[in-house]
Amino acid sequence: MDRWQWYPSEVRAWLGVLWGKSAGKAGGKVNLLLSHMLDTAAVAEVIWDCYLPQVTRWQLDAVAGGPGRGRRLFSWLCGIHDLGKATPAFQRLDAAGEAAVRGVGLSWDKYAVNGATWRHDKAGGRLLRVLLERAGWVQEQVDWVWPLVAGHHGLFPTVGQLAPKKVDLQGKGPSWKLVQAVLVEVFSRELGYEGGSPLAGVEPALVPSRAVQLQLSGFVVMADWIASDELHFKGEPDLARVTMPRARQRASAAWSKLGLRGGWGQLTVPGPEVFQDRFGHGPRPSQELVLDVVRRMGGPGLVIVEAPMGEGKTKTALVAAEVLAARFGAGGVFLGMPTQATADPMFTQLRAWLGNIDKVEDGLDGQVALLHGKRMFNKEWRGLLEGTGEWGQDADARYSSVGVDEFGMPADCFDGCEGGERRAPAEWFLGRRRGLLSPFAVGTIDQLLFAATRTKHVMLRMAGLVGKVVILDEVHAADVYMSQFLLEGLWWLGQAGVPVVLLSATLPPEQRRRLAAAYLAGTRSAEASETLDVPESDGYPSVTAVWSGQDGRTESLVKSTDSWRADLTVRVEVLGEPPARSGTLPDGTDGRPDTVVVDYLRERLVDGGCALVIRNTVDRAQSTFDALHEEFGSEVRLLHGRLHAGHRADRTQEVLKLLGPPTAGTVRPHRLIVVATQLAEQSFDVDADLLITDLAPMDLLLQRIGRLHRHDGVVRPRLLSRPVVAVTGIHLADRSAPQILGASEKIYGRYLLLRTAAEVERAAGAADGAWSIPGQVPPLVADVYGPGPVVPAEWAEAETEARKEWEERQAERRAKAAQYVLTRAGEHAAPTLEGLHFGAHSRLAEGGFEALVRDGDRSLEVVLVHRIGEDGFHAVTGRRLGPNGEVTAELLDDVLSGTVRLPAKLTAAAEEALGPLAGWRDHPWLQYSPALELDENGEAVLGDFRLRYDDLLGLVVSGGPAHR
Repeated sequence: MDRWQWYPSEVRAWLGVLWGKSAGKAGGKVNLLLSHMLDTAAVAEVIWDCYLPQVTRWQLDAVAGGPGRGRRLFSWLCGIHDLGKATPAFQRLDAAGEAAVRGVGLSWDKYAVNGATWRHDKAGGRLLRVLLERAGWVQEQVDWVWPLVAGHHGLFPTVGQLAPKKVDLQGKGPSWKLVQAVLVEVFSRELGYEGGSPLAGVEPALVPSRAVQLQLSGFVVMADWIASDELHFKGEPDLARVTMPRARQRASAAWSKLGLRGGWGQLTVPGPEVFQDRFGHGPRPSQELVLDVVRRMGGPGLVIVEAPMGEGKTKTALVAAEVLAARFGAGGVFLGMPTQATADPMFTQLRAWLGNIDKVEDGLDGQVALLHGKRMFNKEWRGLLEGTGEWGQDADARYSSVGVDEFGMPADCFDGCEGGERRAPAEWFLGRRRGLLSPFAVGTIDQLLFAATRTKHVMLRMAGLVGKVVILDEVHAADVYMSQFLLEGLWWLGQAGVPVVLLSATLPPEQRRRLAAAYLAGTRSAEASETLDVPESDGYPSVTAVWSGQDGRTESLVKSTDSWRADLTVRVEVLGEPPARSGTLPDGTDGRPDTVVVDYLRERLVDGGCALVIRNTVDRAQSTFDALHEEFGSEVRLLHGRLHAGHRADRTQEVLKLLGPPTAGTVRPHRLIVVATQLAEQSFDVDADLLITDLAPMDLLLQRIGRLHRHDGVVRPRLLSRPVVAVTGIHLADRSAPQILGASEKIYGRYLLLRTAAEVERAAGAADGAWSIPGQVPPLVADVYGPGPVVPAEWAEAETEARKEWEERQAERRAKAAQYVLTRAGEHAAPTLEGLHFGAHSRLAEGGFEALVRDGDRSLEVVLVHRIGEDGFHAVTGRRLGPNGEVTAELLDDVLSGTVRLPAKLTAAAEEALGPLAGWRDHPWLQYSPALELDENGEAVLGDFRLRYDDLLGLVVSGGPAHR
């Protein structure tokens, strides 16, 4: 059938010159607009066939009107995105293109158009609204489709923003209106929509949820970016060669060359032997409980697993993800960890787990992306990229054809490098904003939080999450500011029907309710409710699962069981600090608090033993280490965040080896003292005979106690046969409110510390003087975080004052986060994406996303180097660099090992004074890394501060404005 039979003869000439990619951005030949639209539609078909998770195909089939219909609608939605380029505002942007367009009779008032701006995404949204309404679409279908076009460059405008300042920019006169309408009709016919009004046949049957709309928008962007790769989609200026079959050939070849692939296809629900198959051992009772619950859930939902440290929650979550994916059609997994340090070992574990799954397709363990700002430091990640010709460090270097117009889009890149066998996700997935699109991903929880921000290209992040099973570990670690983004993210995941597994050792009941309420509110497209009709667990470990039933009512399963280990009776003692005249203890770096610790350990470790000392600040940890090192010498180790990466990695590995699970051939030290900061709270699998810790809120204090007598089969000295925690950073006197370390109050607030101190004092003063762990974990956390009375009557006034201050601070932080969360207050029931980005933060500097979702003072990482006279620079390992700091491949690890994070008080001075070495400016890993040059004594001056790197203490900071 002649596709031109429906239209006047001149239309063919018009469509033969309307360009979508200029010759300079399409491999030397112009790419016609219809060609690019069909290329994008063909890419979308490949995405459907080879990438989309099963659940997304189910959802889009339903939107399109039934099984088998979703693929063509999906292709159409992706391909129609650049309709707005059929306007004078765009066609005048390339001189050769403009001349060709004018040459066939499509003209405009150049005085009205030249110099004015009108974005083609908004132009497309405006055009599509008119054309869909003219084709007879019902308004609710028009309303959700046009934002996909208007927002395909990252921001969703309001309807009011779809009006150009001058009508000439959009196309004035009957010729422009005709060519725009015919472009859409011809495009639609090429995809198989026929009849006198093919556009009428495109109309969907159902309006998808806003979360699915956002996911769809992400795939529109994905298809556009792939089809804009000039390496694989050369320009096509001959309209006769612009057909859907040819576009399909181009798309298939490009997909194969790019090495892109999806995750799981059709999974079968694993049987009872799954733990043995995956991990080489059977499940514990709590693990069996979780698997039983996820097998019984009536729909995709939220699963909250609460279990003691060392219970095997991560393994449980991975197997639960298999069950949930098989049951509900998910195609992959995102595993979010609290920190970069905890994400790295999970990357290894997730790859090993995938390698043990009997899959329909092999190689999924090579489809895991590591997503955090310092993944270049991970040797396993770098090793997977070596030999491919890419390294993934600059996956945006060659891409240039998206954003040739008025947006100034940043460059993006596509694979095309020749190299060795790929053992990591395709390079395309490694570019900016695209990491979550990898079938499997491990990163910090920030990756989920970013997807809940009102920022540019948020749809790409959401497209990477929807269709996966999402696992978040240590969720109790999210403070009130981060929690606003976490709750928003759960709302969107709930609306999209994404199975989510949350892990925590110690979750306050109110936090559990808020998390569940946010997810369930998403399933109802409503604002989160303050009340939630879900029963509380009466045991520990426990699992709480909630989902929305077919009638919209909340359904739940709440179960508990016994831990695999018997409770430990942990003796609680208070190791008081010397009192201060003020109501708050000083930071305690003058040596007096350390004397108390030294005396205590001298007595307790007389027969040997391994002690863990946790301080709340680096300065305090360094001071304590100094004092203990003077007494115990080489039997003391120090771990904190101000060690450079090499020292920190080596010491962490050493401590894990010495105090980790007993293995054949390892000998536990006769005596060892590890001084650490909060690094020891999370994912730190060591066993201490004795714990000394600064006071912290109850949930964190219990996390630290989880390192006590953690492993079976450890031979302990007689004096340390019973686990003991000694709490410091506090001074209890008479019955008055305690003095608490000032630095601790700055970090955690006085209110929760007071309530925790009351529980500590109560336990220390009791006849048995102990807590039963983990059995008492839930009630201890509930009491401290709950509204009931906890503190003695004599502390009541101090508690009331502290609570008022705490509530004010919490409200301030919630209000601050509300400026940036994806959905504005009161708009969760909105049916479409129109105006989603109103008031958005579209451009953020390097590190801006991290600052957006994490409240607090910014800090900066630098790379330490030694300047040695006229000899140039040495890495911290002593190896010589080039005269300007040049780094060869074999020296990269030596240089990166010098990375250290400065305290926040140095950020302003460091940003002003530091930058990369001259020899780093073209290095893909180091070009943005500021160098801190140390002299021959290991010292440097930064503003008013003096810095010294000590091989034992790490970075020592002194001076400052007050010391001038």
